[in-house]
Amino acid sequence: MNQIKQPPKSLLRAVGRAIADYAMIQEGDNILLGLSGGKDSLSLLIILRHLQCYAPVHFQLGVVTVDPQIPGFDPSPLKGYLAQLAMPYFYRNQDIMAEAQQHLRGKSFCAYCARMKRGIMYSTARQHGYNVLALAQHLDDLAESFFMSTLYAGRLQTMKAHYTNDTGDIRIIRPLIYVRERQTAAFAQSVQLPVIADSCPACFAQPTQRAYIKSWLAHEESQHQHLFKNLLQAMRPLMTKPAAVESLVKD
Repeated sequence: MNQIKQPPKSLLRAVGRAIADYAMIQEGDNILLGLSGGKDSLSLLIILRHLQCYAPVHFQLGVVTVDPQIPGFDPSPLKGYLAQLAMPYFYRNQDIMAEAQQHLRGKSFCAYCARMKRGIMYSTARQHGYNVLALAQHLDDLAESFFMSTLYAGRLQTMKAHYTNDTGDIRIIRPLIYVRERQTAAFAQSVQLPVIADSCPACFAQPTQRAYIKSWLAHEESQHQHLFKNLLQAMRPLMTKPAAVESLVKD
């Protein structure tokens, strides 16, 4: 494997603890990482690649990028970077914006795009024999989702740490659940990862509920330094899917 800079111990500890707490990676797993080109997924790529070399559990690692062909977003430079890493890499094109204009009918484009990209990643995993899909949402994402669901949908829920899809053939893991966004941002900048700017310009073009919640959480954290530690503790019961992954989860 090509030499890459080692992630800081703080990141490795947080990811290692999450993997252990939720039994995310098992011996012989074939893991497909969803790589958008943002700082979070690129950081997770480097972390998983490091763990592949040094972790006691042996697993295979591949990468998939879904290009939704949105004006202003071009993840194609990732092709050259992944070629240097000599890893299995699948680049999928689909005009999700055009499809959304036909089928959305007033619903959220972000939700539609995420659903479509997830389906493409599932099909890629099945086609190439991957049984695990790794996603790069971090603790900030989980906290934002928690408040969005609570305030705007009346539901107590957030993203799951580890679960099996409805079909039952692919496990989904989020190894960054204990990591803060500022940690991935600092790491990506320190090692000059090839971050694709504005990984979703269609969403960034106007203020969103998530942007508002992110700003509100930043203000609250400035007043209460243990805010995210407390939020993690509060969200733990919501981060598992009992019926689907009960045997895989360790509290």
